[in-house]
Amino acid sequence: MIPVSVVIPTRNEAANLGYCLEALRRFDQVIVVDSGSIDATETIARQHNAEIIPFAWNRQYPKKKEWSLLHPAVRHNWVLMLDADEIVSDKLVEEIASTIARGPRFAAYFILGRFVFLGEPLRFGHCNCKIMLVDRRRTRFPRPDDLDIPGGWEVEGHYQPIIDGPIGRMRASLLHWDRKPAAAYFGRHDLYADWEARLAKRGTLTKLASTESLARRLMKTAFRKTPARWLVAFLHSYVLKLGFLDGAAGFHFAMARAFYYWQIALRGRTLAADARMAEEAKGESAVAVRGTAASPAAVGRS
Repeated sequence: MIPVSVVIPTRNEAANLGYCLEALRRFDQVIVVDSGSIDATETIARQHNAEIIPFAWNRQYPKKKEWSLLHPAVRHNWVLMLDADEIVSDKLVEEIASTIARGPRFAAYFILGRFVFLGEPLRFGHCNCKIMLVDRRRTRFPRPDDLDIPGGWEVEGHYQPIIDGPIGRMRASLLHWDRKPAAAYFGRHDLYADWEARLAKRGTLTKLASTESLARRLMKTAFRKTPARWLVAFLHSYVLKLGFLDGAAGFHFAMARAFYYWQIALRGRTLAADARMAEEAKGESAVAVRGTAASPAAVGRS
């Protein structure tokens, strides 16, 4: 068995969890950290002999992933943090096993995730690259001041953990395959867009990026300041990363990414407009109050 603890945060992930767990048989410990699922998530976890740790968010830090890393039930210092819609490949499992066996040279490792979209595995286009295999003794998460964001969620958002030490990269990849209905995909990305727009307004996105390498910071900062990010995202995935070679699935995936960044831009404009209208309403209210206070004096003089 591979002496690594796999931690999977869940909430109503019955559509995905079984596929994720099926690929984890060689790991010594698999933990499902569940937030009161009302579907068959816990049943599926038990069927695959995964340990279940209940989680109830108190709307404070740490959020779910960091809380899981700190939990005493986690047996190993090396932890693979997976989402329920991520499936490790045999090559990745073998690479993790050999890395741990010979002694890791880094404090954490990036792992590349290739998407499945419209049921089609994408060979090209945008890929997801996250820090997923970590030494939990040297890992923590940023605190982005997002606890009061409406609809805020219990799991850390689109940002990397802070690693105390050098970070490596696995050569093998995993599969990112969400089997939930499309409505769940777009609903989730609507929440992400609102979260990013609000953090951008507060100026805390730069703080999150400061936890990453200089190259990634520069790349993300440049992209964030680029006009029409939605168009850049489409061209990056569909043209630069050869997404057109994946046919219709590659096109629609690139369009979905473009739509996400359009959502962020629109939400940012909406927040700015809401703030402006609120200020105007306060000004009009103050004028009305002053006018009401002045009326008795005006009447007295008459």
